[in-house]
Amino acid sequence: MPFSVLITAAAERDLVDIYSYIQQHDSLDNAAYVLSKLEDSVMGLSEMPERGVIPQELAALGIRDFREIFFKPYRIIYRVLDDKVYVLLVTDGRRDMQTLLQRRLLE
Repeated sequence: MPFSVLITAAAERDLVDIYSYIQQHDSLDNAAYVLSKLEDSVMGLSEMPERGVIPQELAALGIRDFREIFFKPYRIIYRVLDDKVYVLLVTDGRRDMQTLLQRRLLE
């Protein structure tokens, strides 16, 4: 039975920001390609959400409630509760992840 995948408002803004940045600094075609791949990755969580790994920054703190998958260099961080997958964060993995995760997931 597939899981429901729910994208939080914050993660939706992340996708819009990524698309806008690529469109402005590269091309519309590349922005559309990356957005499509990120959306495919997110929707793929409906089948096997447990396949993701625990983010290393959170594992180091003993927090094991979140998982992540990758579309390099992007990281998609989510949480599985019952039969739902909540996508919480979509970001470029080259950012300061420790601060970002603390601000977005732990506060």
